[in-house]
Amino acid sequence: MLREALRIGSRRWHSYKSVRRPNLGGTSAPKVQPAKEQPTATSAADNGHSSLAKQLRAKILATGPIPVAEYMREVLTNPQAGYYMNRDVFGREGDFITSPEISQIFGELVGVWLVTEWRKMGSPSPFQLVELGPGRGTLARDVLKVITKFKQEAEFSMHMVEVSPFLSKAQAQRFCYTHDTLPEDSQLPHYQVGTTASGTKAYWHRRLEDVPQGFSLVLAHEFFDALPTHKLQLVDGKWQEVLIDVASDGAKDCQQAEFRYVLSRSQTPVSSVFQPMPGETRSCLEYSLETERQVGLLSERIERDGGIALIMDYGHFGEKTDTFRAFKQHKLHEPLLEPGSADLTADVDFKLVRNIAESRGNIHCCGPVEQGLFLQRMQGEARLAQLVAHALPENQQIIRSGYEMLTDPAQMGSRFKFLAMFPGVLAPHLDKYPVIGFS
Repeated sequence: MLREALRIGSRRWHSYKSVRRPNLGGTSAPKVQPAKEQPTATSAADNGHSSLAKQLRAKILATGPIPVAEYMREVLTNPQAGYYMNRDVFGREGDFITSPEISQIFGELVGVWLVTEWRKMGSPSPFQLVELGPGRGTLARDVLKVITKFKQEAEFSMHMVEVSPFLSKAQAQRFCYTHDTLPEDSQLPHYQVGTTASGTKAYWHRRLEDVPQGFSLVLAHEFFDALPTHKLQLVDGKWQEVLIDVASDGAKDCQQAEFRYVLSRSQTPVSSVFQPMPGETRSCLEYSLETERQVGLLSERIERDGGIALIMDYGHFGEKTDTFRAFKQHKLHEPLLEPGSADLTADVDFKLVRNIAESRGNIHCCGPVEQGLFLQRMQGEARLAQLVAHALPENQQIIRSGYEMLTDPAQMGSRFKFLAMFPGVLAPHLDKYPVIGFS
């Protein structure tokens, strides 16, 4: 049966044009060493990756090449073998490290920014602190400290939007005194609940739509870069989509990817409805329907209920073309090799984000500005001096180098961008009292 499926599939491959993509970072995928005896946990992970590759291969052979967005969604959030679903992928021992993990200064200054802008809006109470994709919960923990200290008499609750059962527990352990997972049949908009040491209630939701209505301070740090993205290419005046197909039978070696990129023979549903923004000059670009949906939901929420959103991610302002890539053990990795074993990501198009926010709702946007500039305007150097002055001598250089990594343009300072969203009715007020960090 499998041989027949492969034979039929081989007829189909020649109907698509292979796509050669640029070598991101100038390095090839790391060579895989011959298999050695591994611990049980590693073997289980490898089996999961192998199973996911088989599922994807079977699906493609049965229905044809799939969009990059579908591949990305399955690799990252497959319930059984998805990259984020069952393990800790953050930190020096994982595949990548995030700004809140590098220095507490990051989360503290984000918290100060939220409190400052919240007070300028009249300190509405109660309010909600919402984070999309909270990772380990480090940013939420640091922001919680600041808000708890400066919230005056206001009441607030925390709402984490997280699809990973493993990460949701890690987040609760990071900033909650107690927490409980609810039964599957609870029929509630949240699946986990906790209480912080200061008595603040925390809730976990699988979707932004499940977060209760109300004035919200929303954080999205490295959230949008992990949303599924489509790759489109302009051919003879029409947009066609780059898809993922199975590789030839020769790609049996563990050093070769089991999949390859191909160009759709005609327009796909996404390429046929895609409308480039005015002035678009690129002939190859990345487009995320899920980003458009999430930003639309966020815009409607802020306009209807009031609030602030701060999006922090690496990205560009509508000029980049090919940024889809994978990271494994802090190095670039071939995205189509061993699906589920590495993080998949694509730079956020902040021009698209801003355009959606301003067109879907009456929203006033600030930015994007570079991360290094934002942290400097938030008096990051002053906070750095405080921490160094109170640190042990052997820790002082570690603190300095962490802050340098966040702000140095050659490291994370210029790659990462900040964009803020406010209700449009506040535009005259914000012109009079400029938003800190952005002006």
